[in-house]
Amino acid sequence: MFGLSELAIILIVVIAIVLAKKGPELARNAGKSARILKAEARAMKEAEEQRATTDTPPRVIQGETIPSRTEHPPTDGTRP
Repeated sequence: MFGLSELAIILIVVIAIVLAKKGPELARNAGKSARILKAEARAMKEAEEQRATTDTPPRVIQGETIPSRTEHPPTDGTRP
């Protein structure tokens, strides 16, 4: 029968044959994915910079603040 070294050589040859057929396609797809990822990262960075340079002041909504329970416990003996 075959020994371990012969099986390893056969496995390497089979992988090389399959990679020869599918390798260029895999490399092309990986390159496209990398370009898309780089473009999206650049677009996110530009959008963040644009948001940071906008001169609109923050919106202030008038409302009532409610103190937390631990700050002012009830003085009339009731439970919160």
